[in-house]
Amino acid sequence: MRPDNPNKSLNNRIEQDHRNIKRRIRPMLGFKSFRRAQTILAGIELVSMRRKGQYSQPEDKTLSPAELFYRLTE
Repeated sequence: MRPDNPNKSLNNRIEQDHRNIKRRIRPMLGFKSFRRAQTILAGIELVSMRRKGQYSQPEDKTLSPAELFYRLTE
């Protein structure tokens, strides 16, 4: 019998966060180009990070989420 993992709640938090990513990725499995899939996933991650407060941009450049995403595609 294995003792309980002391980081079990931490793992659950990570799994809950990853659930939203998996939900968004599933319909996109049919992409024909790696570049397009990479761009879309970067945009999804950018929105996710902004929502969680993990992304901060320079004070002199306040860009909308759409402008940030379009910069990823350049």
